[in-house]
Amino acid sequence: MSRVYPVPDGLVGERLDVALGRMLGLSRAQASSFIDAGLVRIGGETVAKSHRLTINEVIDVDEPVSPQSVEEPVAALPILLEDDQIVVIDKPVGVAAHPSPGWSGPTVTGSLAASGHLLTTSGAAEREGIVHRLDVGTTGAMVVAKTPEAYTSLKRQFKERSVDKEYHAVVHGLLDPLVGTIDAPIDRHPSKDYKWAVVHSGRPSVTHYETLEAWPRASLVEVHLETGRTHQIRVHMAAMRHPCVGDLTYGADPIVARELGLQRQWLHARRLGFEHPRTGERVNVESSYPSDLHHALTKLRSGLSN
Repeated sequence: MSRVYPVPDGLVGERLDVALGRMLGLSRAQASSFIDAGLVRIGGETVAKSHRLTINEVIDVDEPVSPQSVEEPVAALPILLEDDQIVVIDKPVGVAAHPSPGWSGPTVTGSLAASGHLLTTSGAAEREGIVHRLDVGTTGAMVVAKTPEAYTSLKRQFKERSVDKEYHAVVHGLLDPLVGTIDAPIDRHPSKDYKWAVVHSGRPSVTHYETLEAWPRASLVEVHLETGRTHQIRVHMAAMRHPCVGDLTYGADPIVARELGLQRQWLHARRLGFEHPRTGERVNVESSYPSDLHHALTKLRSGLSN
């Protein structure tokens, strides 16, 4: 099975390995390994990883037969909070929540298992303990269940929308109004299966935002999700014509991304609040900005000066 990815306008002229990494949330080394293994074609032909993409080209990527068998060795994940019921990690960029077709990089489940953490076997076998997900290119606080009791409780809380999911995002331009709610259904993009979009027949999706800081070309916003659709913040911001800076898949300006040194979207799961599965007490965990996002924010605050 393979997936087809039209080349975004912002990646025209870029090397294939660099562009593929940006589109799929892979490191450059991971993208190169896909290309070297013959899993990537353009126009039905395998090409070198140094190939420069042109307008209207389409990239065809084969899915590995068994993502678990090719998963990269992983290092221990940063832990924000842990007890006998839950572990809250500080997910780095380039790490997927769990194995999936087309992904051969590190995963949260693989990293925790390699570090000796015992997760519940509730749910699908390859998603042990996973009750919610962050995109490969999104960093921040993510809770994982260690027991069936915790898994049931957390899944219920996410379903009932009682979990407080606070994100920070840097988006292009200035949102009008500065504080607001985006209520727009989301589903698969009608013509590009690697993307999602606001679609009339999609699933209800609600995003609340508040502008924290603003500069001539971008704004830092705090976002609270009422629902948890795939790519929800990225899709809603793009639909408002304010895509996350660095998010070339959803229309971000590649020039601004280069100026800020960004290789992915500026989007971070800043804080996570939920009811502890056993004690019932409210738990609030906060994640600091990683170095790449902090660097970009510093440049914005200083007027993009070096």
